[in-house]
Amino acid sequence: MTDKKTALVRHFSTLYNREGRLQGRRDIPITVPDRRERAAMARNRDFLALIGPFDCVLASSLVRTQMTAACYGLAYRVEPLLDELDFGPYEGQPRADFFRAVGSAWFDAPQRLTLGEPLTQLQARIEGFIARYGVNTRVLAFGHGAWIRAFVSLRRFGTIAHMNRLRIGNNEVVVV
Repeated sequence: MTDKKTALVRHFSTLYNREGRLQGRRDIPITVPDRRERAAMARNRDFLALIGPFDCVLASSLVRTQMTAACYGLAYRVEPLLDELDFGPYEGQPRADFFRAVGSAWFDAPQRLTLGEPLTQLQARIEGFIARYGVNTRVLAFGHGAWIRAFVSLRRFGTIAHMNRLRIGNNEVVVV
């Protein structure tokens, strides 16, 4: 593979994921991957081997991404630009409560929201990531749901406005 690609892997499931609570910047560890998750990881590793090798492997500064990279058996470098969106007072809260509070703006105009940080700041981190690693041919990054959705939206549409119309599951690989 000779073209420039970024492969993104969302971290394994955590207790908060399983309970339907927002994590954001809370440093929540992953739960022990079950048989189904380990089988999916094996398929992901095979796929990543096909599109690799990678010039760099990165994980956010939050433990759940680092634990996921370790489960994959990969050496990684910590990159804070990959850190998840700060959901502020909604961290630890049920997703349903969050959706009721922020309403349709989450889906229709996320770039206008300020939670624990403005979503425009998340976009700026992603733009910083692109500027820093754009010189690499292939990047493998272990990250978070909102960050990955925002990255995909920014790359595909030039804006993060579409980020919450996308769905990225735990341990899912996205190539952009």
